[in-house]
Amino acid sequence: MSIKAPVIDQEHLTRMLRIAPFHQWLGLEIKSCSTELLEISMPWREEIVSNPMIGAAHGGILAALIDLTGLYTLLMLGTQAKATADLSVDYHRPATAGPVTASGRAVKIGRQLSVAETRVTGPDGKLLASGRGAYICQVAPPSP
Repeated sequence: MSIKAPVIDQEHLTRMLRIAPFHQWLGLEIKSCSTELLEISMPWREEIVSNPMIGAAHGGILAALIDLTGLYTLLMLGTQAKATADLSVDYHRPATAGPVTASGRAVKIGRQLSVAETRVTGPDGKLLASGRGAYICQVAPPSP
């Protein structure tokens, strides 16, 4: 698959990301964006802990991070991705400290469906979770 260069630069992508109150609450920041990779960091927040015995983040937070990193990876590359059609997540170890970093890569850019995969790592670089999302893309109406 041939992936084109980013269509949306880091500054514009940051503005888009900050529109959503949930993303603001998570404190998301775009670390880097390129043809190959989008990196989003999330600081640690005590409110995301769901297992106080070990201080582990709720898996839903990691799943949301995987989902939105996949979506923004595709948006960065100029797709018209609008909604998640499918999402799969694998948890590899508990997230017990931060910041965490989500690294997204496009797998397939399509007219109706695009796919991205994301890896979430902790501050030590160890893999915490990974996943793949399929996103519905808006198809432009045919030209007259």
